[in-house]
Amino acid sequence: MNWSGRGAGALLAVAVVVTTAGCTAADSNGTEGAASCAMEFTYQGRTYRDVANVEFTVAGRLGTATTPPCDDTGSDDVVEDGTTETAYEIEGVSPDVAIGVGSSPDDVVFVVSSSGSTLPPEVRELIEAS
Repeated sequence: MNWSGRGAGALLAVAVVVTTAGCTAADSNGTEGAASCAMEFTYQGRTYRDVANVEFTVAGRLGTATTPPCDDTGSDDVVEDGTTETAYEIEGVSPDVAIGVGSSPDDVVFVVSSSGSTLPPEVRELIEAS
């Protein structure tokens, strides 16, 4: 395996670890408590999760992405409502694969719709080009 292949695999592992690590919280006694919400968005029926360290160019506004409701307080009766953000197209990548999400084109997070353990080829190409 060449360096770029190992690098992309390492970035995916970091992204998965970061997303998974963000799903639990400890209480004041150090014991595991209620889950914290992972950064994910829904756009046109697909769920997207963030991937770090990807250089990309925003191509245009697509519509609205939403975060799912979240209960990271551990209370049975308090559920934070989901929020909305603007979804942006990423140059050279289908919105079925990845989008940018944020309040403006200059402040977006790169998110990928992927249910597998490997990044889509279009995303790997962006990482390798960085």
